[in-house]
Amino acid sequence: MSAGADGRESYYERTGEGRYKPTAHAGGAWSADEQHFSPVSGLLVHAVDRYLEGRPGGAGGLLPGRIGYDILGRIALDECEVTVESVRPGRTIELLEATMAIGGRAVVRARVWLLAELDSSAVAHSSAEPLPAPGEVPVWPMGDAWDGGYVSSIEVRRTASSRPGRGTAWLSTPLALVAGEESGALASYLTLVDTANGIAVLQDPADWMFPNVDLTVHLYRQPRGPWTGLDTTVAFGPTGQGLTSSVLHDVDGPVGRAEQILTVRPQPRP
Repeated sequence: MSAGADGRESYYERTGEGRYKPTAHAGGAWSADEQHFSPVSGLLVHAVDRYLEGRPGGAGGLLPGRIGYDILGRIALDECEVTVESVRPGRTIELLEATMAIGGRAVVRARVWLLAELDSSAVAHSSAEPLPAPGEVPVWPMGDAWDGGYVSSIEVRRTASSRPGRGTAWLSTPLALVAGEESGALASYLTLVDTANGIAVLQDPADWMFPNVDLTVHLYRQPRGPWTGLDTTVAFGPTGQGLTSSVLHDVDGPVGRAEQILTVRPQPRP
């Protein structure tokens, strides 16, 4: 596995314009030959950032307010292509769509709402309680509960008060998102958000499957790294659906929310 010019290993290596090869570090928790959705979500925003940087006027004073991902099928641990287009241009509100395809088939679509950046600091407020600082939270060996290259690549600090269905954790990674490329603060932050579904599980994943089919992130403040904070609650319903809900934090406090709808089913038995 190669490293970038800075010596850091990565989740992806660029193979061409809009084309990326996942490394073993992107391996999924449910299956070793699939990509974990966390680095996928960061990669799509990384591609959006490059799209905005490459057009006249860049982002035009707009900031991401909502990023909604739909998982359309199995995300194999294979080379992928990411394309970005503007589907609703505007000077104060714009909608972008990023699509990941593998083998010519779309596997993920992300829609990003960009909203005008204005000074609302005089009325800025959130009722969400801040999390304890990362240094005050013990390291949690997430790899004891979950397999996969991605889980092995991250540092997780989870509060001792966490219990089934409720968990509070800080996550960070020493890896680059794309080898040899700088990623923006939001792409790097979002690379870790999908991990929420694994920090407060209700049932042993050896007995029950509960993968998410989407990830929706709403932001009222732009996050900064290197830590992603998750205050997460998980609920399972009686008819095969579940929901993972997280208040998102950085070290300065809350920044927004993330929601993941789950398909809950028993693990097949031999």
